[in-house]
Amino acid sequence: MPGLSSSTKAAHVKTMPTTTLPMQHYLKALHDKYRPLEEGAVATYIPELAKADPDAFGICIVTADGYTYAVGESDTPFTMQSVSKPAVYAAALADRGRENVLRKVGVEPSGEAFNSISLDPQSGAPLNPMINAGAIATAGLVAGDTAAEKWQRIEEIMSAFFGHSIVVDEAVHRSESETGFRNRAIAWMLKSFGIIDGDPMPVLENYFRQCAIRVTCRDLACMAATLANGGVHPVTGKRAVPAEDVQAVLSIMATCGMYDYAGSWLYEVGLPAKSGVSGGLLAVLPGRFGIAIFSPRLDENGNSTRGIAVCREISREFGLHVFGLAPAPSRVLSRIHTALDAPSRRLRSPLTSARLREVASGIKCLSLQGELAFDGAEFVVRSLMRLASDADSFILDMHRVTYLAYNAARLLHEASGALFAQGKVLVFSRIRGRATVEDALRSSLPDGEKGFLSFEDNDLAIEWCENRLIDHEAVSGSRTHIDSLAPFPLFAGMTQQCLEQLRKRMLAADYPAGAIIVSAGNEQDDRLFFIRDGEVSVVLTLADGAHQRVATLSSGMSFGEMVMLGQAARSAHVHADTAVSTWTLSSRILDEIAIDHPEIKIAILRNLSLDLAQKLRQANQLIAVLAA
Repeated sequence: MPGLSSSTKAAHVKTMPTTTLPMQHYLKALHDKYRPLEEGAVATYIPELAKADPDAFGICIVTADGYTYAVGESDTPFTMQSVSKPAVYAAALADRGRENVLRKVGVEPSGEAFNSISLDPQSGAPLNPMINAGAIATAGLVAGDTAAEKWQRIEEIMSAFFGHSIVVDEAVHRSESETGFRNRAIAWMLKSFGIIDGDPMPVLENYFRQCAIRVTCRDLACMAATLANGGVHPVTGKRAVPAEDVQAVLSIMATCGMYDYAGSWLYEVGLPAKSGVSGGLLAVLPGRFGIAIFSPRLDENGNSTRGIAVCREISREFGLHVFGLAPAPSRVLSRIHTALDAPSRRLRSPLTSARLREVASGIKCLSLQGELAFDGAEFVVRSLMRLASDADSFILDMHRVTYLAYNAARLLHEASGALFAQGKVLVFSRIRGRATVEDALRSSLPDGEKGFLSFEDNDLAIEWCENRLIDHEAVSGSRTHIDSLAPFPLFAGMTQQCLEQLRKRMLAADYPAGAIIVSAGNEQDDRLFFIRDGEVSVVLTLADGAHQRVATLSSGMSFGEMVMLGQAARSAHVHADTAVSTWTLSSRILDEIAIDHPEIKIAILRNLSLDLAQKLRQANQLIAVLAA
């Protein structure tokens, strides 16, 4: 990072080409929208802060599982100032225990400026640790018998939050120390009430130094994400804050973190947050991610004007208010499987089936569930991009999605566009008749897009993706006109003489596209059908009147074999998807042939049993996938 020593470089976040992710595009658009905002001014009461570039502006988000998105001046260094207060308060809680800290620092909002002398009139305790009085007190409460030991503890917790060692901007430290007369008065008042033991000046210098710690927007986002992740740094995996203290820190941030704007902030944005007069602002969505903004232009309360505007829009657009429903984003993805685990019910020629098995893992089916909001969609999109390297197509099964936010749908569409640019496709499944999902997908289509590809069930979606793979692989044999019995699996192993005996007794039967070849429940038709050309679908009628495809068959395949096992009534409908040419063989005729040629029926029954065993294995495999 320009201007930073190697010791300040942040821990490596989990990497992927984030420039292709919709979240990155969203942050870029947000950055472009608010960069022209020039309200407010940089802080001048500390001379070094007055040198800040008022137009500097960075936004960074780090998720609880360690992914980062950053735009603008996210790597520009600045000093922490009051954003350091939650971390030092966390150290004091961990080192002294909650009861001991509460005796010396309260938890009530002051309703006054950050540098006000807000002390309890009876005990002299500062009202909360987010105002200067409380922060100076907590700097004296961290572990250590000397000021040097206490500073070492502050360095330790800051390093844990950032994932790297810290550096103090000595020029800012001197500037704060030389002009901090009001803070010196506060420190002596704390001494007079017994809040600080011993000489208060070394404690105050530690406070000045913590405010002068040099950070970037990425560092603050990591700090926020650590709090979002229950006190564990999402990249290093090291605990910075005891789990039992995270709630206390976030509570104070929610009620007191934004100075005397805290009430309006919690009402409008609804996220625990902390701002600083150098222009830094961090916000936390517990369990999900941390946000950081750097922009030195401050409003009358000492908060970053752009920071507040950005957080307000993100919270409003994506429903991130902490008091709203906020399930963990990873829960929206219930399972992932491929077409190798659960192929479509279209039965294909041996050549095509063999090639499909080699490439079917490139069809990924992601089953989604629950309420799909912005960060849930971000998790899904990131999962898509992670899987994209060995994928050809993706199916999003929306059957269990109870709600789809507009901006979540927008992210999914943008992911679809990004995948298409890589030669891959994204399709949806099982959204028909579910208005909350369908309407969100339709209304969020990017400009110029007329629609999206959706299928009534996963089976049809997988078949479409398989056909796409077949086209890509240029596999031949998916449609072949059959002129002999040899290609049919039911006749495998038979001699030419046996095949000739069968062919003499077979009848030809042709059907136009759309014709019903077999009707469910029919007890009169005892024919086996052997497809010479065309395609048919086997369909079951469900209890609710809907239809479910069992299989789609093409040339070289057969159907109706169950009559050979004594099943009188047909169990499913069979209709012609295209014009179909068949040979038929009735069960009665086969019995007649078996009188003189029993080996024919024995071979057919053997092949049938092998086929049924294979179908049972496939069914068990599918059940295992769906139950996972």
